[in-house]
Amino acid sequence: MKKAVIQTGGKQYLVKEGQTLDVELLGKNDGDKVSFETLAIVDGDNSEFGTPVLKNKVDAEVVKADYQGTKVVSIRFKAKKRVDVKRGHRQRYSKVKILKIA
Repeated sequence: MKKAVIQTGGKQYLVKEGQTLDVELLGKNDGDKVSFETLAIVDGDNSEFGTPVLKNKVDAEVVKADYQGTKVVSIRFKAKKRVDVKRGHRQRYSKVKILKIA
């Protein structure tokens, strides 16, 4: 099975064809085609590694353009100082489906 390491949003993902994954917000619409830079391709015993990227691209389709993840709560507390701050954050994601590893 062919697998690739792609980079988007400052993160790296190990993907295979047909897989859906959540990446940081891309700013695209539903059904749009996107391509990601490939850092490495593994196909059985054959492996290719880029320095830093390969010429091959990974093609994907945006399934869900914009949605929010679960809330992450951060708390700042200082004892005996009457300081307590509670903050919440919900990251925005895009869901993409990997179509083809070139």
